[in-house]
Amino acid sequence: MRWLIGHPGPQFSVSDVYDGWVEALGALGQDVATFNLDDRLQFYDASLLETGDWSDGHPEVRKAMTHEQAVTAACAGLGKALYDWWPDVVLLISGFFVPESYLDLMRARGHKVVLLHTEEPYEHDLQLGRAAHADINLLNDPCNIGAYRDLGMPAEYMPHVYRPALHSPGPSVPSVECDLGFVGTGFQSRIDFFTGMDLTGLDVLLAGHWKFLPDDSPLRRYVGHDIGECLPNDQAIHIYRSARAGINFYRREAEDDHAGEGWACGPREIEQAACGLFFLRDPRGEGDELFRMLPTFDSPGDASEKLRWWLAHDGFRGEAARQARAAIEDRTFENNAKSLLRLLDRQPIRM
Repeated sequence: MRWLIGHPGPQFSVSDVYDGWVEALGALGQDVATFNLDDRLQFYDASLLETGDWSDGHPEVRKAMTHEQAVTAACAGLGKALYDWWPDVVLLISGFFVPESYLDLMRARGHKVVLLHTEEPYEHDLQLGRAAHADINLLNDPCNIGAYRDLGMPAEYMPHVYRPALHSPGPSVPSVECDLGFVGTGFQSRIDFFTGMDLTGLDVLLAGHWKFLPDDSPLRRYVGHDIGECLPNDQAIHIYRSARAGINFYRREAEDDHAGEGWACGPREIEQAACGLFFLRDPRGEGDELFRMLPTFDSPGDASEKLRWWLAHDGFRGEAARQARAAIEDRTFENNAKSLLRLLDRQPIRM
């Protein structure tokens, strides 16, 4: 089949999901074309125009478009990509930037539309509203799947997975060696959690997206890169391979009606396990099934105590990491792609 896979836009976290699907479907012999929404968004949102004012000896410039106009311009190219390639299936990762009218037009023209919803349960209402405009909805967490099916929307759980070519054990990188490494977005709930931990005497490295960390936060000393930048996905593996321990803490921020929900593991848990990193985990249903060998915590203080115990016991820590890696060995993008192909076989392409 011919596929058009749309980039989600943001160039972190979900971008790796996009890369994984492109690789996996290509490896399975599918004809894959891509839509680089990330590059287009960056181009239009950064475009500048001269105002004609040279009063200080240099041309004054202004943004050519508002952010909303930039999004519209970036998505406009999707029509050309569709009709140059004419895919059987359009797979959109997250798809938040693509207007629902575009989805309806795709379906009216006979393209099968698959939405991969990456933000359950945090953005459930928004995703549920878009689901009616797709032929198949893939959910990263099944906790709300009944809401989709109750409205007659085809929905399937598609678990977080890893890219074997990227996420695997490897040599440690001295510049990011640490006692505790964490990669993720610095949501306020995470700022509060790590601030509440006793990290005295530990070599800690925080990475990801921490640009909104307050200037007076004691966590600033732990951010391992330019705080105004986001750590690229392919750099996270160096931390996972070099830290003595990791940790997972689910953000508490969500749409008000869905705060505190969630059953599935997050992508960082799967990636840490695939790279052979031992980590402490925030308890959740799926994690409790997959990673019984890894310790959970119920507070910053509890996490601090357990971290120190495991850091002092290298043998136990190494064995737990080995078991965790074995537990997710089959959770790859290629296996997810095979599952999607089976779903499509049961829903023939509309002519």
